[in-house]
Amino acid sequence: MGERLNHLWRIFGTGLSFLAFGLGGLALRVLVFPPMQWFVRDPQRRRRLVRRTVQRSFAAHVELMRRLGLLTYEIRNGERLQRDGLLILANHPTLIDVVFLISLLPNADCVVKSAVARNPFMRGPVRAAGYVSNDDGAGLVEDCIAAVKAGGNLVIFPEGTRTVRGQPPKLQRGAANIAVRGRLDVTPVRLSCTPMTLGKGEKWYRVPTRRFHVVVDVQEDLPIARFLDAAEPGTGGDAAAARRLTDYLTNFLFV
Repeated sequence: MGERLNHLWRIFGTGLSFLAFGLGGLALRVLVFPPMQWFVRDPQRRRRLVRRTVQRSFAAHVELMRRLGLLTYEIRNGERLQRDGLLILANHPTLIDVVFLISLLPNADCVVKSAVARNPFMRGPVRAAGYVSNDDGAGLVEDCIAAVKAGGNLVIFPEGTRTVRGQPPKLQRGAANIAVRGRLDVTPVRLSCTPMTLGKGEKWYRVPTRRFHVVVDVQEDLPIARFLDAAEPGTGGDAAAARRLTDYLTNFLFV
């Protein structure tokens, strides 16, 4: 009986956390960000303030999920993220990966889907934080490089979507192209969720039999120089370097 009640509570708590996330995004858009637009005139300072606000709201959401008894978590080597100008590449097992990562990054930048940028709950935070939109395919790589070189911490999931359970990981080459063309070192992050939940195609109410445990394991920086040929940026050598980096990450992030 106790296990049944606990399971029902976690279904209710999961629904409550989704509701809180949506209402929180709407509150930021309506109540928090407009005054920042009015009173903080410097665009760079305003953007940084918005990103710090998003970080704290995401950290609060992680704490809410913990207090509801939905999850436990462990952050390993989190101090490695307390720098500016990082290209952070991570695997993507669950829906809440981005929440965990941004909760650790005071100056986070992200590549967001156009659908997210139009979502009424997320549109305000996305625009105010100046996140990179994937609408402009032609200029996306250059926009990402510029974001990192401007001091932002750009979070990218090279898979492009959540990992499909039971299938081998398949990384797209876009993230590697950003690293290679921008001559940017990579900060890899391994994410795990045990037991698995909120995976690709999984319903939110299909909660596991017990609280799930998330591990965010920040690895040492991966120097891009080890993957480069002697070729200059923009030459054919970049394609080979991006392929080598993608192959390496496919093995490195899924050990």
